[in-house]
Amino acid sequence: MEVRSLTGRRELLGTARAELTTRPGVLFHGPPGIGKSLLVAALVTSLAARDRPAGTVLHCSPVQEDARLPFVGLIDLFARVPESCLETLAPAPRAALRAALLRGEEPADDRSRLAVRVAVLEVLRTLAATGPVLLVVDGLQWLDEPSAEVLAFAVRRVEGLDIRMVAAERVAECEQPERLRCCPPGTVGLPVPPLADGEVAQLVRAGLGAGLPPAVLRAIQDTAAGNPWYAMELGREVLRAGAPAGSGPALPVPRRLRALLLDRVRTLPETARHTLLVASATAHPSLTLLRAAGLDDPAADLAEADGMGVATVDVGGTVRFRHPMLRAAVHADAPEHSRRQAHALLARAVTEPVEQARHLALAHPHEDETTARTLMSAAAYARRDGAPDTAFELAEFAARRTPGDRPVDRAERLLAAAEYACDAGQLEEAGQVAETVLAASGSPRQRVRARLILLRNAGQALEGAHELIEEGLRDAVGDPGAEAWLHHWAALRGLLCGELEEAARYARRAARQAARAGDTDTRIGALATLARVRSLAGEPVAADAALEEALALVGGADAGPESWGLIRMRAILALDSDRVTEARTQVAGLLAEIGEFAGVEEVMATLVALTRIQVRSGHCREALRTAARCSRALAETGVQAAPALYAAALAATAGGTADEARHLAEQAVRASEADGDRLFLLRALAVLGQAELLVGDPRGAAAAVEALQRVKELGEAMSAADPPLLHWYGDLAEALVVLGETDAAGAVIREARARVSGDTPGSVLAALERAEGLREAGLGRAKEGAVRLRAAVDRLRRLPLPVELVRTLIALGAAERRARRRNAARTVLGEALETATLIGAAPLAARARDELSRLEAGDRRGEAGAGAGGPELTPTEARIAGLVGGGATNREVATELFISVKTVEGALSRVYRKFGVRSRTALAHAMAVAVIASGAAVDSAEDDQVKPQGQTVMTGQVGRMRIPRALDTRR
Repeated sequence: MEVRSLTGRRELLGTARAELTTRPGVLFHGPPGIGKSLLVAALVTSLAARDRPAGTVLHCSPVQEDARLPFVGLIDLFARVPESCLETLAPAPRAALRAALLRGEEPADDRSRLAVRVAVLEVLRTLAATGPVLLVVDGLQWLDEPSAEVLAFAVRRVEGLDIRMVAAERVAECEQPERLRCCPPGTVGLPVPPLADGEVAQLVRAGLGAGLPPAVLRAIQDTAAGNPWYAMELGREVLRAGAPAGSGPALPVPRRLRALLLDRVRTLPETARHTLLVASATAHPSLTLLRAAGLDDPAADLAEADGMGVATVDVGGTVRFRHPMLRAAVHADAPEHSRRQAHALLARAVTEPVEQARHLALAHPHEDETTARTLMSAAAYARRDGAPDTAFELAEFAARRTPGDRPVDRAERLLAAAEYACDAGQLEEAGQVAETVLAASGSPRQRVRARLILLRNAGQALEGAHELIEEGLRDAVGDPGAEAWLHHWAALRGLLCGELEEAARYARRAARQAARAGDTDTRIGALATLARVRSLAGEPVAADAALEEALALVGGADAGPESWGLIRMRAILALDSDRVTEARTQVAGLLAEIGEFAGVEEVMATLVALTRIQVRSGHCREALRTAARCSRALAETGVQAAPALYAAALAATAGGTADEARHLAEQAVRASEADGDRLFLLRALAVLGQAELLVGDPRGAAAAVEALQRVKELGEAMSAADPPLLHWYGDLAEALVVLGETDAAGAVIREARARVSGDTPGSVLAALERAEGLREAGLGRAKEGAVRLRAAVDRLRRLPLPVELVRTLIALGAAERRARRRNAARTVLGEALETATLIGAAPLAARARDELSRLEAGDRRGEAGAGAGGPELTPTEARIAGLVGGGATNREVATELFISVKTVEGALSRVYRKFGVRSRTALAHAMAVAVIASGAAVDSAEDDQVKPQGQTVMTGQVGRMRIPRALDTRR
């Protein structure tokens, strides 16, 4: 390989290094170009860096031309062996080895050949006596037979010596190495696998230093099939010759690669080569198809090709090339007229419309209206069949086949191609085609359609699309249908930018204009957007009304693609109203219905909605899988969208880890900010706040407050008032309580309560009750807090929201523990842990286990003596007390814990009250007394060589002491 990159190979290299610590050798094997030589070089370099002293490296890299030259491999291996090593040999072996190395007469008999073997073995023993020896043979398949025999003899007899071997052997796909005998017994064979598609893309981008169109990059991935050398050769040839145009032509294959792959194929009879060409020109070659194309005896021709390892025929008559690169090379190696002839034969033989149209176009590479119409018909067929990428290729091909005197038809076909590209997620191609039409078309309506494609291409990033919409409206004057399209996009932009009143105004205007134009689809879309806006504004009745009007237009929820967005919207409204089972049934059914036929945007929106529903319904493991599926769908397009990142973060808060959730949520926040998408920025910030809350310490709480305060401010700026927003108010209050800012938490709760109405879902009320209960406990009124929390638990037991129930049970357990109701706390926390484990809510299960461990630590202190642990403090109070007791100022404490000085002062006042002291000095003394009171339990545990959970050593003014978990500031 010319590109010295370990892309996709670092794990295999690490495996090889590990194997060489216990094995005498490693043999990399695989097909040509897979990266064996790169791995050999990297491994040898790694060993040289690790071994000190470096020892002796004997290296040879035989090539095909050397395979018939006797002892050339041995000559290369011994090139660095000093003559002095040979001088120590007995006369007969020395003479024989010198002759083999062309330093004397060539050995002529069996005795001399044996002497060579013995001499090589003795030289290896001599070298190993002075340091490690590494034998490197990169290309065992070309090692001449005399050298191979000598090597096989020697390596069987070096056991116990510091001699290792690194080798590579070329083998056919999925075959095993044939020259393992040339390696020491115990050598491990490591197959070098193909690279993944993502690794191929990374390698090509880095190696070429230039980007390729996504469709071309996908073609390279398909043709190279994970072979890095093939991928780089194809990429370079594309840059040199230009990307292939349209759907038909295969990738250009460089001459030297064709020569290597087809060296023996070119010796086949002309009829066999023609059969291979026709087979290479179709996506699904078979003996039946080849006979239908008029070939006389394709089975006999392919039998000859099979003998050369090019193509084979299975028992069902399907023709398979041994590697996609062989198919591409066969096709590229044929003259242009032969390729056209092959496609003409196939156009008459195939019956599938899409394949037939492609062959017809490739057989007649010139402008022709009949051909163009056939291609457009096939494109529409492909789209209906759920293949938008194929539809795009065929429609683009049709546009090029359109005669030059039909510019309007050409523009229409280009617009259709761009729409298909959008459906397939090929955004770059869609944008290029739309820009072409926008620049060249004299039709205002076509220019409007081109702008609609550019708007669709923008995804969530509509903030800067105002000018594009305004330009479109100027073109659309007097055309109510075109005006309706643009007003709907203006409504979507307003929704994403948080301009809810403006969004509602545009949505109503779009619905009216669409009704005038008789455009039912746009009218339905505008009403669905209006329903979404009204829901976000906290007007569920108005949202339902708009949604029902839209459903009436499509004739119900089973009307096909026109109803998909409405079903999803209705499910989200049900979710926000706590009708989780209903929402899950609707979206799961929708996902099954749209299957492979919907575009990328439709699939992504449905997967994001399903992730939300699965998280709320407690299907945490399923949510992780759904979010991953959403990410994969977008990864294929090369776009990183905020909704997919949000879904991944949300799923991680439920079933992953707090760190993973935080990382993904931060990415979602950045993506939303870059897009100017305030709608998903709200959601991403809310998930970030929830992820930080999972940590359960002041630093996490401070970050949660920062994120959730932004949610509150954004919601107020948008005039949003939907149930999720009020729920996030509860999260903000909870984070403030963790920080000890109980007054601020109270203000947030009161503000949320003022927005509560008779339509407010029970889950929102439970979230506010949970925040109120935590606030009471934070104020030192643990019993009052437990009462509020029990009310929230009772409310949630009537709802299908297990994740919310677990959160509230954990809060209740903590409050019961602080109220010294340990049995009640144990029961509640046990239920929380059991439920969290059952539904796969890993972060909450960890929180429940942590609370149970605190409870157990308190029990142990209680066994050592009543009141041994001192007063019960909240985690924040404990950290503040520990830092102040150690001599920190209020400002230093605030800096350490990322909270305000005012918060420190308030918490410190509560700590003073709990300890019954009035000064920092008295607090330090009281803390020391509390620690000493628990010393009996500690000393007993230390006598048994066991350190009680939750205790740590701390040194301060009161001397060396054990500080209880409640006062450990380093947790």
